[in-house]
Amino acid sequence: MSQLRRSNRRTFLKQAVVGAFAAPAFIRNLRGASPNEIVRHASFGASGMAGADLGAIIRPSDVTKSPIAKLICVADVDINRANALKSNLPDLRVYQDWREMLDKEQKNLDSVNVSTPDHMHASMAMSAMQLGLNVYGQKPLTHDVGDARTLAGYAAQKKLVTQMGIQIHSHSTYRTAVHLIQEGAIGKVQNVHSWSDKRWGDSGVRPTQSDPVPAGLNWDQWLGVCEARPYVDKVNGETYYHPGQWRKRLDFGTGTFGDMGCHIFDPVFKALELTAPLTLRSTGPQPNAENWANDAVVHLTFPQTRHTVGPTVPITWYDGVQRPPKDVIAAAIGDHQLPGQGSLFIGEKGAMLLPHVAMPQLFPLAKFADYPRPQLQEIDHWHQFVEAVRGNGSTSAHFGYAGPLTESVLLGGVATFFPNETLEWDAAKLTFKNKPDADRLIRRTPRKGWEVAGLTVR
Repeated sequence: MSQLRRSNRRTFLKQAVVGAFAAPAFIRNLRGASPNEIVRHASFGASGMAGADLGAIIRPSDVTKSPIAKLICVADVDINRANALKSNLPDLRVYQDWREMLDKEQKNLDSVNVSTPDHMHASMAMSAMQLGLNVYGQKPLTHDVGDARTLAGYAAQKKLVTQMGIQIHSHSTYRTAVHLIQEGAIGKVQNVHSWSDKRWGDSGVRPTQSDPVPAGLNWDQWLGVCEARPYVDKVNGETYYHPGQWRKRLDFGTGTFGDMGCHIFDPVFKALELTAPLTLRSTGPQPNAENWANDAVVHLTFPQTRHTVGPTVPITWYDGVQRPPKDVIAAAIGDHQLPGQGSLFIGEKGAMLLPHVAMPQLFPLAKFADYPRPQLQEIDHWHQFVEAVRGNGSTSAHFGYAGPLTESVLLGGVATFFPNETLEWDAAKLTFKNKPDADRLIRRTPRKGWEVAGLTVR
């Protein structure tokens, strides 16, 4: 397995793409992959996060220096971005419509990566899985809570190989944190505080302008399951939808919690062996009609586990400028500074500060100065997926794990629509016990013509 450089994750991703494109590869004319086969792969998306994912997936093995996957085709709503890959991969087949790609290429593929804006994750992943294809899906697994449940169930039923793109899940930093919590280094956990300084929100309203669609971009396909609207290039000098800023928009993204929560909640979820929240309460600002709000504060309670104390375990999320109360920080870690993103676990015997992405620290520092840390080898999150497709081992962030994690994170977003109200969640029924009005946010009806069989709509 390859090493993910702790010092610079972005550099790793960039090098992975370059190395993959420079590597020779071949394709076997067989439908299923075996332990010695090259996995035949397709990408939903051609640049940005998709470029990083597909590059890491088809990069040669660090052990054998040989390719284990080959990129057969790619679909991107911006055909210029798809065509740009052909300079390094002249045999690559490119599409603008992902549905056409699946229709024409399904028999030539073993796996796909879904690395597009959040609103299209469910439709693309479900369509691929219904064709028997294994899926590497970017976080959050889906835009809506109900779809996460559906994808996880379908993947398990069909015994497909899946992995969510929370690559730090496989990194030694997060795995060390899980190990320390589960071996009881700080005793049973009383509560956790998690935060991100990202600001994927906007207090403005939807602009009324209509700008020319850039050459090569199919705006209707970019909108996909969402209602039609004019293309908007920039507002006040900043891109409004595409690329990047869609994370702020209710229809397309999931805000800071939905985006970064999947990363930062991951080691909390894994270490404590959490299931589904019992209650959620937002004490931060409410989204407006179009956009997520910044500076969220969401309080979640989960059932007690073998790693926690008390009948429930409270976990609080903060983003933007919000942070845990100063007295809580001081009592746990003294005058030590919080990182821009991370989690603070407070236990019966001490506290653990886990930055995103760095090794966890145990407090009080003097007490834990000589505490033994596990020596863990690095795991390549992408190649773990490819090897599992080849029949070698299994994935650790499969949809059976990633689905419930995504549900919890997305439920936090739902709670922000009802400030200062405690929402009681019935996980089995996918409904709120005391707030029927919130159920409308659990799943949505796609735009006509963009329905995918198997995805439940309200």
